[in-house]
Amino acid sequence: MEPELVDVVVDVVVVGLGVGGEEVAGRLAEAGLDVVGIERSLVGGECPYWGCIPSKMMIRAANAIAEARRVNEFAGTAQVQPDWAPVAKRIRAEATDTWDDRVAVERFTGKGGRFVRGSGRLDGPGRVRVGDQVFQARHGIVLGTGTRPSVPPIAGLADTPYWTNHQAVEVEELPGSLLVLGGGAIGLELAQVFARFGVAVTVVEAADRVLAVEEPEASEVAAAALRADGVRISTGVKAERVDHDGRAFTLGAAGGVEFTAEKLLVVTGRRAHLDELGLDGVGVDPSQRYLAVDDRMRAAEGLWAVGDLTGEGAFTHIAMYQAAIVVADVLDHVRRARSGPDASGTASVVGGAASTAGAGIAGGVPHADYRALPRVTFTDPEVGAVGLTERQARERGINVQVGVSRLGSSTRGWIHQADGLIKLVADADRGVLVGATSVGPAGGEVLSGLVVAVHAAVPLPQLRNMIYAYPTFHRAIEDALRNLR
Repeated sequence: MEPELVDVVVDVVVVGLGVGGEEVAGRLAEAGLDVVGIERSLVGGECPYWGCIPSKMMIRAANAIAEARRVNEFAGTAQVQPDWAPVAKRIRAEATDTWDDRVAVERFTGKGGRFVRGSGRLDGPGRVRVGDQVFQARHGIVLGTGTRPSVPPIAGLADTPYWTNHQAVEVEELPGSLLVLGGGAIGLELAQVFARFGVAVTVVEAADRVLAVEEPEASEVAAAALRADGVRISTGVKAERVDHDGRAFTLGAAGGVEFTAEKLLVVTGRRAHLDELGLDGVGVDPSQRYLAVDDRMRAAEGLWAVGDLTGEGAFTHIAMYQAAIVVADVLDHVRRARSGPDASGTASVVGGAASTAGAGIAGGVPHADYRALPRVTFTDPEVGAVGLTERQARERGINVQVGVSRLGSSTRGWIHQADGLIKLVADADRGVLVGATSVGPAGGEVLSGLVVAVHAAVPLPQLRNMIYAYPTFHRAIEDALRNLR
């Protein structure tokens, strides 16, 4: 006989404490709400344990090796002996606590939140079940359950000890060879890292180019950089089977082509697992690829979502951006439920992430706007992009102007002997940028000014009449503006 379930009434339940969910739960707890946070894996999610933080530590180490080797080109003679041990040690000791989230849990409970370890599932409107506990939310539920690696249905793959990005980050001893299935951002970043530490790396990509979601010019630069590091890149390859003989992997592709390596890293995208959340019990279709939300991150009445599962991009900065909106909207909802609209129009969000005049009245809560969504692939050179690509802009019927400048033709680029480019995509009718790409040694940093230009719809004449510091990488933006046609 199953034990009788007893509902625990709280203000808000947050299911999934990844970057976005942890931010929402912590901020609402700090605001004085009774918040339950539920997480089955690690509080903080992908970013601090396998994604942004440890992978960029790996990249920093690999770039240091590459930069040391450039001494021979610019300033004398240097010998470099790569050693993975300090990298693996630093990831464990400084970034992940050997994949222990005790500090993160205490950070949340220290703000007044109640933490529950387990898998939360909607149990009807306003209700979440975790094992034999049921929590009834007075004001709402926030879903932040993220995504997991999407593994393609290739014959034999599921029966092999392939890696995802988790195993690649956790590795303590590097393999002699590595096959990377997937030429997107994660695949290229990790491929370059391992190659710079002496691993023989092959990247296999089904599309006709790597970084297929970015501009073709960016793909060319990235591919050339990886090849210069010794990475073999094969595009237009359809994988058909995977075998593992106990020592090595063999990937068979259409046309009888085969690739072999000691390890296989599968990085072919990520997907949300909405079928696990009980969404049908609250009138939401669980068969969607991602959870559809409105511009205040609402999926249904009293149900919000934040982060990767919304499908707006698997980026920490998107999750944090959405979290601020959710916090503002939930607190506004609570204020209305408790005392009605804020007649003074001065209500604000506790904590400062999204304080807006009029937040207690209709329209006061910020609305999500992804027109200037920035993204960076942290290869060397970096590939930064914002807004629409040229192709996306043309598909939307925009009267497109394109301006490109090569980084090597700028003074700073020439000094560094750096390959890269600036590409601008403008709406000729409106006279503003709708997209931009910045590829170079500091591509992600140069991107910041372009993000402002796209987000604020800065008129092209104003951009052309700005003063660009000399000699900087960002000065190449001026040349790209000059080349708009």
